Formats: sequence, C-alpha cells, structure tokens
Amino acid sequence: MLMKEYRICMPLTVDEYRIGQLYMISKHSCEQSGGGEGVEVVRNESDTHPQHGPGQLTEKRIYLSSKLPSWVKAFVPRIFYVTEKAWNFYPYTITGVCVSFLPKFSIRIETRFENNKGDNDNVFGDTPTSAENVSFVDILSDPVPEKHYTEYEDLSLWQSTKTGRGPLEKGWRDDHKPIMCSYKRVQCSFEVYGFQTRTEEFIHRNIQDILLVGHRQAVAWIDEWHGLSLEEVRKYEQAMQAQTNSKVKCSQNSTGLPAASRPAFTRSISVTDERSLMKMGVKTLAMSDSSASTVPPSPVRLHSTPE
Repeated sequence: MLMKEYRICMPLTVDEYRIGQLYMISKHSCEQSGGGEGVEVVRNESDTHPQHGPGQLTEKRIYLSSKLPSWVKAFVPRIFYVTEKAWNFYPYTITGVCVSFLPKFSIRIETRFENNKGDNDNVFGDTPTSAENVSFVDILSDPVPEKHYTEYEDLSLWQSTKTGRGPLEKGWRDDHKPIMCSYKRVQCSFEVYGFQTRTEEFIHRNIQDILLVGHRQAVAWIDEWHGLSLEEVRKYEQAMQAQTNSKVKCSQNSTGLPAASRPAFTRSISVTDERSLMKMGVKTLAMSDSSASTVPPSPVRLHSTPE
C-alpha cells in the first residue's frame, strides 16, 4: 500500500469552497462525459453521521476505457466502469474506489478542509503523515497537463469580478486572505506481484493531476458560483447530473451494445475501508448492492475530482 497526503491551498474560505466544490465537480463531470465515457451518477442522497452530522452519499460509475495506458488495456475488458462512493460530511469526506474485476485494488481518500495555509501536520487527529509523504499541490505554479490547460483557468492571469481576488502571484500563500487548505490522505493498494509498485505510482501521479486541475477550476470559476446558496447549487448539481447521465447513456446505446452484454464493473469499499467506516458509524449495508458483480477495481485516471 502506498499512502500520501496532499495539501492544496486556495484563496477561498472553507464555507465558500463547499459551494465551489459542488459546482466544479458537476460542471467538470458534464464536460468530460460523452463518446460512451464519462461519469454516471447512480445515487446522490442525504445521510447523517453520528460524529460529523448531516451529509451526502454519492455513488458514481466512471467509464474510462480509453484513459488507460496500453499496458493496462492488455488485461482489462474493452468496456468497463469503476464505482466511486463518497460520504460528504463537510468539512470532512471519505471517498472509496474499487473495481470488481481487480479485487486486490482499492483507493481510499480522506479529506478535511481547514481555514489555514496547510500548516496543520496532524489534521486527521491520529498519526501525523511523515514529511516525505506530504506533497503540496500548487494551483499557481505546478505544471498542468497540456490537454487540460486553458488560459481562463490560469491563476496567474485570473481576476474575479465578484470578489476582486486575483491574479495570484508567487508566494501568495504566505499572506493571502482568505486562504484555506484541502488536506487529502490518499491510500492506494494494488497487491498484484509484478504490478504493485508501478500501478500504485501511476495512480498517485494521476490523482495529483486531478487534484491540480480540479482545484484550479474551483477557483477560476468563482464568478460562476460565488453567491449561490447550498440549495441553489444542489439544484444545479441535479440538473448537471441528469444531463451527464443522458450523455453517457446515449453514447453507450449508440454503440449497439445491449446493456446485458456490457461487463458489469462495480466498485466496492475494501475490507479495511469498510471496517473503518463502520467504526465511524457510517452505514455500509448499501455498499454491498453490487456484490454479485464479477468485476474488480483498476488503476485509472478518474474523470471525477476527489472531494
């Protein structure tokens, strides 16, 4: 198992990011869906945690066959999906990803949001992450994959009309107000001899890219979502989910593959993750609804942005 902690600072407050995150994920998922691939939202419903209070449970199917490297395509089905389940008890979230045809693969992401510049070395309150496993993701200066770069999302050029924030300059984290940090503890495991190290490193590289792009977008799109209420952004989320699901299903139907012939790939939380969730009081019965599936988790570049 390879575990890393990522810290991503943004010129926002934790309360603001709650709206921006929902807006960004919904819009990004819709933009990235089409051609038979993308994000299908299966479930999005309220849930209450005894410690963290009311929140939201979301389950997504992420179709992404074409995103796999050639060495992975050699041993996975032509069409498949992974399932992502997220429990959002803001400002704390738990996300799990697995694929049924790879039972020894799993990803678990814990996230906590705080109004600081990433200097809390024990944000999860248990065992501090060793310094060599902590990575700061810089939304201003880290290189963005060329295919994801747009001038509109370049924060060195960005200027918010609604808030007056931006552009960001070198060293902005030292004195910018407001400032918040998204702390993400990511554990990925692929216990297959000969593939473990290569696959786990591949997953972390892709996760870091996803975090960079997604958090840049949340900031760059601020004038689109700033001022929305939680109720308003939830309505936007529902509309985008309906549009995204329609794009994915229409593209799949156009391939001529009947639903029954498509490999049934599901994601389920690994035993370790499920036990952890049960200890925290999260109901896990609903997580086994796809236990009859014959498909396992796979190392892939996700279209969604980990909360």
